[in-house]
Amino acid sequence: MKIIKLSAIDSTNSFLKDLAQDSCLENFTIVTTESQLKGRGQQSSVWLSEPSKNLTFSVFVSFKNFEISNKKYLTFAVSLAVYEAIIEEIKHDVFIKWPNDILSGNKKLCGILVENSIQKTKIKYSVIGIGLNVNQTNFSEAIDKVTSVKLITQKKYDLDVFLNSIILKLKSRIRELENQDFKKLEDNYLSVLYKKNTPTMFKNSSDGLFMGIICGISKDGLLQIELEDETIKEFGIKEVSFA
Repeated sequence: MKIIKLSAIDSTNSFLKDLAQDSCLENFTIVTTESQLKGRGQQSSVWLSEPSKNLTFSVFVSFKNFEISNKKYLTFAVSLAVYEAIIEEIKHDVFIKWPNDILSGNKKLCGILVENSIQKTKIKYSVIGIGLNVNQTNFSEAIDKVTSVKLITQKKYDLDVFLNSIILKLKSRIRELENQDFKKLEDNYLSVLYKKNTPTMFKNSSDGLFMGIICGISKDGLLQIELEDETIKEFGIKEVSFA
């Protein structure tokens, strides 16, 4: 496992993607930075982090024979690895918000961005970006509903130790992925999915409100919500949010 430490970079994911194209990388190569200037989240959203207080890093993971049709299980594996590292410290009230944010209560702790390199029908490798609020305690008023591990536990953390914990759990979950233990990954993911089986008010992409119950994830990785008429509708990222 190779770790590249940078003092500042626009985006660890962009840096690692460029590195992967130009050289042969060791599996689980990590790029981490004290200050990420242009961190990216899902669908071009921005991830902001106070320098030297949090974990902002990306991991290169290569695959020998991983079909793109099974990519939702990669989302499950990565989310669960980060969730498990966090739950060891916070102990309770931690959830995965579809597809791969980590929450404490209803406040965001961590954002994850998975970018895949595709070759025909297979994922050749993935660059997994993780931004976890660890020791930061002050957040901009412009950012709503965020928290950190330190705010919850009142303890300061060694970032290198926390990073190592996440990587160990990621390696274990990727091993399950490669062994095609898909049912275990899905069962584990759904067991900690935020608001699953709970009547909830949602907002669609046109700002329409509706009541529904999260009941699962489709084969293509879409969020399945049971509506009041007992039909099930599927939504992609940015097509639905909590009202």
